[in-house]
Amino acid sequence: MQQARLRDLDVSRLGLGAMGMSTGYTGAGEDEAASIHTIQRALDLGVTLIDTAEVYGPYTNEELVGRAIRGRRDAVVVATKFGLISHTGREGLDSSPANVRQAVDGSLQRLGTDHIDLLYQHRVDPATPIEETVGAMAELVAEGKVRHLGLSEAGPTTIRRAHGVHPLTAVQSEYSLWTRDPEPAVLPVLRELGIGLVPYSPLGRGFLTGALRSLDQLDSSDWRRTSPRFMGENFAVNLRLVAEVEAIAADIGATPAQVALAWLLAQGEDIAPIPGTKHVARLEENLGALDVTLTAGQLETLTHLTPPAGDHHNAAQMEMIDRS
Repeated sequence: MQQARLRDLDVSRLGLGAMGMSTGYTGAGEDEAASIHTIQRALDLGVTLIDTAEVYGPYTNEELVGRAIRGRRDAVVVATKFGLISHTGREGLDSSPANVRQAVDGSLQRLGTDHIDLLYQHRVDPATPIEETVGAMAELVAEGKVRHLGLSEAGPTTIRRAHGVHPLTAVQSEYSLWTRDPEPAVLPVLRELGIGLVPYSPLGRGFLTGALRSLDQLDSSDWRRTSPRFMGENFAVNLRLVAEVEAIAADIGATPAQVALAWLLAQGEDIAPIPGTKHVARLEENLGALDVTLTAGQLETLTHLTPPAGDHHNAAQMEMIDRS
């Protein structure tokens, strides 16, 4: 398995996002045995980075990951996140030091481990200075409960301030062929400071695989129905972008998912995407991207695809992203 370097942490070049096994997507939570098998198959194939969060479920996804890695803990880099659930009685985001501690203690119990390898603040909490949040996280590192620290969807100024309190290992942000937000400001800061990037939704929540052709394929609880890129005329417009990816995939004998991941991997060895799936076949397909080599011309074509229509989150979620 190829490796990525996230500051001082080595992880598999591709990780596995576990969220969709428990929440958010069509079929989530329906077959936990199959999800556990997928995680274990990922470990068999050399995947080391498994990503979860307390809010996924809530709580059930961490429990599932804990069951899946039992007996194989030393082979896994477990990443989880806090801050979207308050354990202190506050409304909304809560990254207060007291909440950080309570969240981590709960995550450790559910994961069945004595330490978290990579702990992220899930979203920046405007009511708590980032220095206080990272200070509390740093105390957990000193206590041995956490090994490495990260932020998710933070802006450049916040990243710098946090890194000044304790070195950050990674920042997790949405990044893919159709979500390029980290490129102008976040990626340069990460590379200046030596911080890795962990892209979530690297396949555009399944859209870039080409398998999704109609909203009728999504059940009524699937949160993608609330995403602007999946709604109304935007859906049809974005299928044109997928067609451009499919054309390159057909030329090189790969799948659209493999092409999308190969493009992302080509953006730097300090990038470790975490495509999510609960199916072994999709897992193995995604890992096939590691054997795909795109020409300079193909990379250029993909870099200048038709821009997607619609924001990549709904309005409420967009307000929590890229806070500086």
